Amino acid sequence: MTDPSTDTTGSAHFGRGPVESFWDLARFHAKLNTAPSYFGPTTLEVVPPPAWSFGATAEEADALLALVLEGTKTATASAHADYEVEGEPLPEAGTLGIVLDGEGHPRALVETTDVRVVPFDEVSAEHAHLEGEGDRSLEHWRAEHERFFAEHAPAGFDPSMLLVLERFRVVYAGD
Repeated sequence: MTDPSTDTTGSAHFGRGPVESFWDLARFHAKLNTAPSYFGPTTLEVVPPPAWSFGATAEEADALLALVLEGTKTATASAHADYEVEGEPLPEAGTLGIVLDGEGHPRALVETTDVRVVPFDEVSAEHAHLEGEGDRSLEHWRAEHERFFAEHAPAGFDPSMLLVLERFRVVYAGD
């Protein structure tokens, strides 16, 4: 059994789980902890950003994360309805997120650089290329995402369904 207070490198952090331990390292390496200590802890030091994974299965999470870590995947798309159903605000430029692998281990800190909401049938070839999947063509992107949204979007697939398109950059990649 794995001790939840041990990060993925095996170093113990009393009372801290793997996401919090990863966040401590990522903040340091990304130079996000620049406020002098006499100001006291900042929100960035106390509250890690949301942790999530790509796709709907462990295998998809690992495959898509690999594309992120090699620099091929710099964009993603999600169903706008997911945000409505979960009562979540849409991401904004500057939003940070911790990307998990298929086993739930934190592997990368990303920053959203651009967000657009567009209908599925208006996604551009440029966006498909930036998602980095398959042959990176719009045709491949449409086929894979139609299948994905048909299976996993709250209302299923519709060519006019709204998507949240995000571009991001890796701020820190862990081991």
